[in-house]
Amino acid sequence: MSETPNLFSPYRLGPVELKNRIVMAPMTRNRAGQGNVPSPLMVTYYEQRASAGLIVSEASQVSQQGVGYPGTPGIHTPEQVAGWKKVIEAVHAKGGKIFLQLWHVGRISHPSLQPEGGLPVAPSAIAAQGQLFTFTGMQDFVVPRALDAKEIPGIVSDFADGARHAKAAGFDGVEIHAASGYLIDQFLRDCANQRTDAYGGSPQNRVRFLREVTEAVIGVWGTERVGVRFSPVSDFNSMADSNPDSTFGYAAEAMNQLKIGYLHVVDPIGAEAAPGPRVTRTIRTRYRGTLIANGSYDLQTGNAALASGEADLVSFGALFLANPDLPERFARGGKQLNSPDRPTYYGGDQHGYTDYPFLQG
Repeated sequence: MSETPNLFSPYRLGPVELKNRIVMAPMTRNRAGQGNVPSPLMVTYYEQRASAGLIVSEASQVSQQGVGYPGTPGIHTPEQVAGWKKVIEAVHAKGGKIFLQLWHVGRISHPSLQPEGGLPVAPSAIAAQGQLFTFTGMQDFVVPRALDAKEIPGIVSDFADGARHAKAAGFDGVEIHAASGYLIDQFLRDCANQRTDAYGGSPQNRVRFLREVTEAVIGVWGTERVGVRFSPVSDFNSMADSNPDSTFGYAAEAMNQLKIGYLHVVDPIGAEAAPGPRVTRTIRTRYRGTLIANGSYDLQTGNAALASGEADLVSFGALFLANPDLPERFARGGKQLNSPDRPTYYGGDQHGYTDYPFLQG
C-alpha cells in the first residue's frame, strides 16, 4: 500500500520531477525594470525560493496591450526573454523548477498603459469598479472597448508567442492565467461577459476563448507542461458569476479533454473562504489531472488536502513571499515563520522582497 502523500513527498508532474509538493504561487511584486524587463533583484528573489517543488512565476504579459500595472514583467520582447533567462538559470542552478505565468489583463488597465493611449479591451464594454495604480498615481478604471470577434485570434496568437518566448528563455513549462478578473476570467464569468456571439451566453461559449488560448499554448509546449489557473469565487477586480459551479465545472471538463498538465485553483479555506460549497470539489470530479490547491493553506491544512485527495500539490503565496526557505521551515514544524510586510508587496527595492531572513542553523 502506498504511503499517504504529504507536502514533502516527491511528485511527477508529467515529465517534470518535483522534489516536494510545495508550490510557490504566482505573486505580482512590481519589481521589473524599464521596458518590463526582469531585473537583477528578481533573479535574487526567485533564486532564494528555489527549494519549492515548483515555482510559478509572477504573471507576465504576452503583449503591450496586456499590461495593467507599472513594473510587471513581460514575455514579448527579446530584452524580456533575456532577463527571464537569468532568473531561470539561477533557479535551475539551485535545483529548482519554474513555470512562467502567461497574462493579459483585459479591462484591468488604463489608456496611459496602452499602446498609443488606446482603451483597454474586454469581452464586453463593462468597467471594473474602483481604481488602479498607474505611472501617474491612482486612476479610475475606464469603460473598456469590447473586442470584435475578428480580433480574438490575434490575442490567442499573442499567448502562443508568449509561450514560444517562455520556451526560448528556458522555463520548465507555462501556466495560463485564467483567474483574478483578468482577460480570460472576464470571458469566463457572466458579470463581465455579456456577449451574444459565439464567445458569450452559455458556459460552453464563455469557455471558448480559454479553450482556444490553451490549444494554442499546447501547440508550443505539448499538453503536460501547460497549466491553467482558475479563481471561481474570487471577487477581486469586480468579478462574480451567477453559477460558478456550472461555469467552472464546464471549464474543468474542457481542460480535462485537452489533457493539460494541471489546474491551479484559488478557492480559499478557513476564514478567507467564500460562502457556500467550495467549487474545488466540483472541479476535482470533472478534471482528472493534477490539481494544485491555493487559498490560505498552511502546513497542517496543506497536508490534509493532500491526504484527503482533494489536491495533488498545494501552493503558497504570502507565506512564500515572507519565508524564502518555506519548505525548510515546514520541515521543522512550521512554527518559526516570518510575517509578511504588506506595505512592501508591490514595488520598491529589496526591502520586503529579498531581505526576509532565512532560518539559522
